[in-house]
Amino acid sequence: MAENSNAPVLNVSGISKRFGGLQALSDVGITIKRGQVYGLIGPNGAGKTTFFNVITGLYTPDSGTFELAGKPYAPKAVHLVAKAGIARTFQNIRLFAEMTALENVMVGRHIRTHSGLFGAVFRSKGFKKEELEIAKRAQELLDYVGIGSYADYKARTLSYGDQRRLEIARALATDPQLIALDEPAAGMNATEKVMLRELIDRIRKDNRTILLIEHDVKLVMGLCDRVTVLDYGKQIAEGTPADVQKNEKVIEAYLGAGGH
Repeated sequence: MAENSNAPVLNVSGISKRFGGLQALSDVGITIKRGQVYGLIGPNGAGKTTFFNVITGLYTPDSGTFELAGKPYAPKAVHLVAKAGIARTFQNIRLFAEMTALENVMVGRHIRTHSGLFGAVFRSKGFKKEELEIAKRAQELLDYVGIGSYADYKARTLSYGDQRRLEIARALATDPQLIALDEPAAGMNATEKVMLRELIDRIRKDNRTILLIEHDVKLVMGLCDRVTVLDYGKQIAEGTPADVQKNEKVIEAYLGAGGH
């Protein structure tokens, strides 16, 4: 589990978020270095999803500072965060069901294209060339996640595990600084989880950086370089999986509750 560089890819601090009378997050912060798989865990209602949604622009925080690859970014909208360099998946898979697997990945790639609307409407020479390049890159990414032979299948016809892989391929298509995976193992059987772990490991070995929010404690502890534990919107532990597993507060709040 190598840490390939000391430069943080993501550095967020002092994040707070209130919903009416509920303080969902209180002064939470994390630092993720390049090439790390960073886990975010905690019992139900701990604030994991809120924190994740704040980082990725789905919710606007009440306070906090945000840096991506050393530059400030404002998590005001999902598309702006994607342009800044964070790609995310969702707990409930959000694919274009009637599009092919290849087309789904091509959609992800379009955030980095240059031809623009004019080129698309008038099918300019530059647009056609770029479309061919996008299709080629999309096929490479489908091969990379292990579903290259399903390029022409509609997304809805793929198995659940393969739809998860397709979502990860689409996230990778944006050339992100950080890939944020929201409960990627949810609903997977044991075999699919093993394959998911191998894929995440492969992405990490290619010096990509991953933030993983996950209920499966075993998967997190076996895969992550560092882990943050939230409980009632507060950060109760941060460190290596071995350190976190020994932390009394964590045992009491989460692992002692029979895990999830």
